[in-house]
Amino acid sequence: MAARSKIQDVSHPQLSETVASLLRDRIMSGQLRPGERIRLEEVAQETGLSITPVREALLMLRADDMVELQPRRGHVVAPLSRQDIVDVFGLQGDVAGELAARVAVSITPDQLDDLRQQHERLRRAAQARQVSRVEQLEFEFHRSINRLADARKLSWLLRAATRYTPSRFYAASPEWRAGMITDHEALLDALEAHDPVTARPIMARHFTDGAERLIKHLDGLGVWNG
Repeated sequence: MAARSKIQDVSHPQLSETVASLLRDRIMSGQLRPGERIRLEEVAQETGLSITPVREALLMLRADDMVELQPRRGHVVAPLSRQDIVDVFGLQGDVAGELAARVAVSITPDQLDDLRQQHERLRRAAQARQVSRVEQLEFEFHRSINRLADARKLSWLLRAATRYTPSRFYAASPEWRAGMITDHEALLDALEAHDPVTARPIMARHFTDGAERLIKHLDGLGVWNG
């Protein structure tokens, strides 16, 4: 694997999850391509970690069907197609749309005010091009909505599906940041109006638009040409 930027926050207690998150983002953004070998020693050297958390991270990625263990080759990136991305992001949109619709029915003024404050912090971070902060605040915004839906299993299913989302890739894109702000503002208006019929497709589109952006990016890289 070619040298790439060092992992951030390697002192985090969940080192294996930190490495797994880094590799997930690289796989889904095309920095690591289907069939490409991932060498434990190189990842460990790059991140400044021991082999153990890297090995554990690769076990996580095998469970996510992002990495395969092949005889005589070791760990390689699993196959990934355009249709896989359409399918996964479509599932994300369906589940997230349902959660948003439920929140629209039950949200209180105080809860809506908290979401608007979170959105304002996110909007300022996006305008300041603070990529890491945008990534963090976007995650927190959606986590808050999912918690308000009071649907434990659906929220778990969405968290599992969003493992395939290259959040760093999106947060670094000026176009995506602008679209994200527009989507959130439309969603908040629908929540304030207690309008689940409007909230559902707004949230779903937030994910399906992400699929279109990602496929276009991967097409440009020629990921599926090999």
